[in-house]
Amino acid sequence: MDSVALYIALAVIVFVVALLVVVALVRGRGKGAEPPAIAPGTTSPDSSDGTTVTAPDTRAVEPDTSGATDDGSTVATIERPEAAAGRLVRLRARLARSNKLGQGLLALLSRGDLTEDTWDEIEETLLTSDLGVGPTTELMNELRTEVKIQGNSDPATVRQYLRSDLLGLVDPMLDRSLATNRNVGLDVPAVVMVVGVNGTGKTTTTGKLARLLVAQDEDVVMGAADTFRAAAAEQLTTWGERVGVPVVRGPEGSDPASVAFEAVTAGIAGDCDVVLIDTAGRLHTKVGLMDELGKVKRVIEKKAPVSEVLLVLDATTGQNGLVQAKVFAEAVDITGVVLTKLDGTAKGGIVVAVQRELGVPVKLIGLGEGPDDLAPFDAEAFVDALLS
Repeated sequence: MDSVALYIALAVIVFVVALLVVVALVRGRGKGAEPPAIAPGTTSPDSSDGTTVTAPDTRAVEPDTSGATDDGSTVATIERPEAAAGRLVRLRARLARSNKLGQGLLALLSRGDLTEDTWDEIEETLLTSDLGVGPTTELMNELRTEVKIQGNSDPATVRQYLRSDLLGLVDPMLDRSLATNRNVGLDVPAVVMVVGVNGTGKTTTTGKLARLLVAQDEDVVMGAADTFRAAAAEQLTTWGERVGVPVVRGPEGSDPASVAFEAVTAGIAGDCDVVLIDTAGRLHTKVGLMDELGKVKRVIEKKAPVSEVLLVLDATTGQNGLVQAKVFAEAVDITGVVLTKLDGTAKGGIVVAVQRELGVPVKLIGLGEGPDDLAPFDAEAFVDALLS
C-alpha cells in the first residue's frame, strides 16, 4: 500500500507541475507580452542584417512622485497619454482662437448688407484660405442662392447658411476611422505606414499616433524605417520609451523595407494590435525614392496586409502640399491624410482641398507641439470651431 500511495503522490506532483507550466506558457503569450529575450532598456539582434528591437526603458521616463515608496524614493512609470475626447475639446478651442478663415468670413458677414463688393471680399477670403477654386465657386453659388431665395441677409442667418454649406464641403459622411483593428482572420496586427515629404513631421506624427493608440489600450510596435536620417530612429525610440512601446530599428543607411519587415515580424511575435511604420521623408519629384516607398509596402505585405497608409501634410504649405499629395497617391494607395500645423498661419480650407484632390478623408489633425496635440478629425467640430 505504501508503494501505491507513493506512486499516487508522484503522479499528483507531476500533474500539478505540468499544469503550472501550461499556465505560464499561456500567460507568456498573452496580449501585449514582450519578446522574452529583450529586457527593458536594451536592444537585441533580431535578424542577420543588424535590425534590432529596442524595448521601452522606463528609466528614461520622468519619475512619478505619486508612486513614492516608504523611504521617499520614487518609481519610474510609463506616461498615460490623454484620451481622444479630451484632445478634441482642447484642440477645438485652440483652432477657434487661431483660425483666419472663420474670423475673416464672420467679419464680412457682420456688416449685414451683403453688397457686390462684400460678396467679392467673401470670395477672396475663401480663395486665400486654400479652399481651392472649385469648392469656392460651389460655396459662393450656394450662399448667394440661399440669401436670394430666403430674402434674408441677416448676419446670424447667413452664418447658419455658411455653416451648413461648409459642412457639406468638409463632408461629415466620410469614413474617418483608423483601420487599426487587429486582423483576427489572419491573426496578424494592423499595419499603418506613415509617409510624406521631408519636414512635414512624419516621425513626430508616428510617435503621437502611438500615444493616441496606447490611450485606446492598443498594443503597439513601431518600426523606424527612416534609415537615412541619423536622428530618426533615436527620436522614435524616445517616443516609444515614454509610453512603453517597443521600436524596431536598423543600422543607419540600411534597407528600409527590411526594417519594416522585421517590425511586422516582431508585431506578430508579440501578438500586438498595431504596427506603425515611420518611413523616410522623400522628395515627391524623385522617382527612385517614390518607387522605394512602393517596395516597402510590397515587402511588408509578405507578412501582413497594410491596413492604412497615412500621408502627413504640413497645412501651412497650402496648394504646394496638394502637388506633393498627388505624387504620393500615385506611388502608394493613400487611405487617409494627417494635417499638421493646422494652427497659427494655417488656412482651414486646405481640409476641403486635399480631400477633393485625393479622394480620401482627413483622418487626423495636429494643432500644436505637445505630445498629445494630435486628434481624430471631426468635421462638425472643425466647422464649428472655424465659425465660433
